[in-house]
Amino acid sequence: MEKLRALGLEYPAPALPELVETAARDDLSPLAFLDLLLTGHLAREDERRVATMLKLSALPPGKTLEDFDWGFQPKAGRPQIEVLSTCQYLRDNTIVLFHGPPGVGQSHLSAALGVQAIKNGFSVAHFVLDDLMHVVKADAATPPARLRARRYFNCALLIIDELGFRPLDHIEVNLFLRRVSTRCERGSMLLTSHKHVRDWPEIFAGDEILTTAILDRLLHHVAVVHIDG
Repeated sequence: MEKLRALGLEYPAPALPELVETAARDDLSPLAFLDLLLTGHLAREDERRVATMLKLSALPPGKTLEDFDWGFQPKAGRPQIEVLSTCQYLRDNTIVLFHGPPGVGQSHLSAALGVQAIKNGFSVAHFVLDDLMHVVKADAATPPARLRARRYFNCALLIIDELGFRPLDHIEVNLFLRRVSTRCERGSMLLTSHKHVRDWPEIFAGDEILTTAILDRLLHHVAVVHIDG
């Protein structure tokens, strides 16, 4: 068992007696036993990876597709969500936009898709818009080369929740436009908003020109999930 640990195979070491018993009971060949041992090790490593990535993502806990009450919110578009859960939109660098009135489950579903992304090997960063703007403003003078270390910059999926709960000022809108432009070149985003896009000038300081510039970037390659109340 010490040799297994020396090889970095932490899982099989304590489980080895049980694995040997299983192999003897099922009359496994040496290759089949090795496959059983390595399968268990890889499963444990993946559990550790997912746990670490969930912690780094800042996703709210307990928000999974399995926990979502589809009976309570039958208009949530389950077939569309199930397609998104395959994470093909991440491979295609597609933007996902949830919109609908407050309380319909947008935040839960966006977080749940973040969990699915991590399970599929993608890095995720989750922000409520206010928190993101706080970080972005602090980084306003940071050189682009140093921004590459920021999770909102280098993650595969950036989730921005609660877009529109408060209006942004002009400085924030310009910073948001800059970050959105960069993100659209690097990877996917998932946004939630209780406001229809036609009302987005209300979010972005009443500036229709900047709002149009933001929408041009976000809606270029977008999947819209509309949830009725």
